[in-house]
Amino acid sequence: MKKKSIIILTIIAIFVLITAFSSCYCVNENEYAYVIRFSKIERIEKSAGLHFKIPFMDSVKFFPKNIQLYDLAPSDVLTSDSKTMSVDSYVLWKISDPMTFYKTLGSIPEAQNRLDAATYNALKNIIGTMSQDSIITPSVDDGRNDLNVVVHEQVKSSTTDYGIEITDVKIKRFDLPTENEEAVYQRMISDRNQTAEKYRAEGSSEATKMKNDVDKQVNIIVSDAKAQAEEIVAEGEKQYIKLLAETFNTVEKENFYIFMRSLDTLKTSLTGEQKTIILGADSELAKILQGLE
Repeated sequence: MKKKSIIILTIIAIFVLITAFSSCYCVNENEYAYVIRFSKIERIEKSAGLHFKIPFMDSVKFFPKNIQLYDLAPSDVLTSDSKTMSVDSYVLWKISDPMTFYKTLGSIPEAQNRLDAATYNALKNIIGTMSQDSIITPSVDDGRNDLNVVVHEQVKSSTTDYGIEITDVKIKRFDLPTENEEAVYQRMISDRNQTAEKYRAEGSSEATKMKNDVDKQVNIIVSDAKAQAEEIVAEGEKQYIKLLAETFNTVEKENFYIFMRSLDTLKTSLTGEQKTIILGADSELAKILQGLE
């Protein structure tokens, strides 16, 4: 009898312990706790700490409170020129309304499914208005820089009824389908070569123009210098003639000048081994030399 009582007490103690453990639960700072009773939400605990529930009647589900990263699988979309592009993107989101989230989605995988569909639709709608060339080689004016912003807004507007907040949507990269990569790369190389050849031609033309301009300026400067030199020489000769005229202004002085020039000429002629000079009978120098004799 005593042994039977011990067994009963042990069973009761175990039951009490199980009941005690089943009636409490702990909530962390970064999660929501949903207390569910008979498939209905009894309450949502948002504060961290130890909380209590009715054992064997209430169950608790936990969902994250912090921002979640959902990395989408690459998806193929068509451009405006009917070319296929593979888009790799991700979404940052969090639960903003726990009650609405549970009623509309009920789980993280279902939330990811909705985000997947919303993001794909946004990418399809937006990239469908862009050409493949504008995506591969974006320019300042083609709207590529605002692509992430537009996708973010569309995904956000299509998920407002799910009790979640979309904090960011980013396109990580665009890829070409494997079968199109080589053709597109070759076309890009050809375009780059054509652009480089155009720049080289423009540079050569500009260099030729600059050289012609420089040559023209040099010719002008040389011509001006020659003209100035001729003016200087002419002015010098003018001053020389004027000086001669002022110096030899009488017959005696003129004859003396002729005599001195003749001597200079004679001196020049007798340089080197040449010691003989032939003068005409009517030469002024001959007359002077005869007069000396």
